[in-house]
Amino acid sequence: MKKYFLIITLISIVLFSCDKKSKVEKEIENIPLEIKINRFDKAFFETKPKDLQKLKAQYPIFFPEGNGDSIWIEKMQNPLWKELYTEVEKKYSDFSSQTTEIESLFKHIKYYFPETKTPKVFTVISEMDYHNKVIYLNDMLVISLELYLGKEHKFYEFPEYLKQNFESNQMLPDIVDAYSVSKIPLPSDETFLAQMIYSGKKLYIKDVLLPNYSDANKIGYKEEQITWCQENEGYMWRYFIEKKLLYDTDQKLIPRFINPAPFSKFYLEIDNESPGRVGSWIGWQIVRSFIENNEVSVQQVLQMDAKEIFEKSKYKPKK
Repeated sequence: MKKYFLIITLISIVLFSCDKKSKVEKEIENIPLEIKINRFDKAFFETKPKDLQKLKAQYPIFFPEGNGDSIWIEKMQNPLWKELYTEVEKKYSDFSSQTTEIESLFKHIKYYFPETKTPKVFTVISEMDYHNKVIYLNDMLVISLELYLGKEHKFYEFPEYLKQNFESNQMLPDIVDAYSVSKIPLPSDETFLAQMIYSGKKLYIKDVLLPNYSDANKIGYKEEQITWCQENEGYMWRYFIEKKLLYDTDQKLIPRFINPAPFSKFYLEIDNESPGRVGSWIGWQIVRSFIENNEVSVQQVLQMDAKEIFEKSKYKPKK
């Protein structure tokens, strides 16, 4: 009888949780919000040189003073740039599905951060600057489409760990990355723990704003890299503790464990098996553990001090 009662209770909890989640999602879906995508990439490469002045009047933000018209005309007519535009058009001539996804994202942002202004969204073809795939500035969002053509594209001469994130499904996580900079204060100190939890907050905000995305897509891993982290979580944590790294302020720890890299640098045999950014992944698990064990709002956790989050997280890595 007790077993039967326990099963019924568990089912009730699951159903209640699903119902609660669906209510939130329904509220988000009903937020009145429409995104207009300004296809500057299309406008630029389909404009004839004689009409350049009209284009400049329509998109003045993309034509800074000091650059003569000859620069823009040369770019319009350059065969390599035109070929790149052709490749972008093959993939994104119809941008409707991406528009719907971006609208859904900003409805989530509006729900959790109602003070946020819905930005003007522009698509461009840029210089393949993978550090700035997306730029978010107050009421303006710029997406460089040439960096979302698929990791096997012939134009990409980048390391594999970078190319794996040149897929269309990374567009929204990259937008959230750019947005989160304005919502998460920089670490209050230079400890490795503070850096881990700062990165963990940036991943946690993706849990909130991209609830249907996989962990792999949120962090930009392959599924097997997520599996590796899960299987080695206890080992990695023990390494950080034994080496007394948590409160270490050595900035070399950031490229070793926080920044994108082909692998993390434990200086052990496991290095070649590990993905980069395992410190960010651990920081993510600490923030998640804190959320599970404390009643706080999304805004509160993003503002909280790293040490307080860690101490109240009751984080215990899976063995």
